[in-house]
Amino acid sequence: MRKATSAALAATLLTAGLTPLALSTPATAAVAKNYDDFNGDGYRDLAFLGYNQGYRTGGAVTVVYGSANGLDTAHTQTVDQDSAGVPGSGEEDDSFGDALAAADLNKDGYSDLVVGNPTEHVGSAEYRGTVTILWGSRSGLSGGTTLTPKSTANASQAHFGSDLVAGDFTGDGSPDLAVIGGMEAWLYRGPFTKSGGTGTVGKIDKENAGWYSSGLAAGKVDGDGRTDLVVLGEQFLSAADSTPAQRVWFLKGSSSGLVSGASKTLDSAADDAVIGDFDKDGHGDIAIGLPYHDNGKGAVTVWRGGSSGPSGSTTFTQATTGVSGTPEADDNFGRDLSAADTNGDGYADLAVGVPLEDVDGHEDQGGVHVFRGGSGGLTGTRSSWIAQTTAGPATVDAEFGYTVHLRDLTGDGKADLAIGLSGGAVLLRGTSTVPTTSGAVHLTTVGGHFLD
Repeated sequence: MRKATSAALAATLLTAGLTPLALSTPATAAVAKNYDDFNGDGYRDLAFLGYNQGYRTGGAVTVVYGSANGLDTAHTQTVDQDSAGVPGSGEEDDSFGDALAAADLNKDGYSDLVVGNPTEHVGSAEYRGTVTILWGSRSGLSGGTTLTPKSTANASQAHFGSDLVAGDFTGDGSPDLAVIGGMEAWLYRGPFTKSGGTGTVGKIDKENAGWYSSGLAAGKVDGDGRTDLVVLGEQFLSAADSTPAQRVWFLKGSSSGLVSGASKTLDSAADDAVIGDFDKDGHGDIAIGLPYHDNGKGAVTVWRGGSSGPSGSTTFTQATTGVSGTPEADDNFGRDLSAADTNGDGYADLAVGVPLEDVDGHEDQGGVHVFRGGSGGLTGTRSSWIAQTTAGPATVDAEFGYTVHLRDLTGDGKADLAIGLSGGAVLLRGTSTVPTTSGAVHLTTVGGHFLD
């Protein structure tokens, strides 16, 4: 899912990228175990929107590679459109890396990174946008292939690649890719090839229903083993409507493709959505970030999963019992979300960014709430507050929590929490209780959102 990028981020010292070697021997004949293991060594890697290198412009993505001890900050690679083998060239108003997804798209045992560049100019079509697949290899990301847009996604001003997610929606063992362009969503069936080949491509739309797509999330909601898709967007519910309703739409994965399911009206625009099994019932729950709810105070709605898809919901704010803080206008609670098991108890937990929270007189200092899953799902009483001071001295405009990322980067069964702030990020290790500041890793090259 595309992450909201802070306007207040400041450029800092850039770690130079490593030049990948041309090694072609696959790690395994099967699809990579972890969707974010780009060099096939069995350890998860951390990918994010990075800073431009030197004189280069147009955006860059950075990967910090994993190891038996967690992230190896000495093993970092930065890729942009001026890198060897990557299609296109960096231009000042490009946004290479504004959306990220990952999967082993060609099933060679190495995960691949999919990069959206929604403001890329293509010929005379300004801001048509492009999507590039950066291929994994034993040495890491190496070379790239452009994904061909279809139909109206090829039009001028379409912003193709404004959001994208990967998953095996058909359950055939080949990861698929969903992409947004021109407020329309498209499903690219796998497998994918380095020469540009894909399976069939189809439009994801509520035909003749006034639907416009803006965001995507993927995960397993109904428990049948296939990946399901969640589409954020807006819809004119009747011919008499002068403004569209903010909506979320569930599509069930099936052997024949995606099947339309339930939709839900939201009280404000959604900025993010993630899927996690917060009550450990075998069905993924859909958490939807609503940072503009109630004059920007923010909220998170959890649409509970079940065998027939999602039904019933619970909404959390900073006014929910047990949740630290007080709702204030423009806090942006729910600006960014990530779900995984932080404490190893088998329940997914939810990290919620509140980047514009004012703390002790420090305007827009920000912070993160971690809601722990358990019997009955998420509750405010099982939530913890992580302050910006875990990353250093309290500051104004830190926007701590504008991007969050929960994944087990050490292989100990407990997800680690990466939190973005102005000028970098901090990685907190998961424990049997809450993520700890002990041994925190600071990343100075983070310039935008994390791959989720």
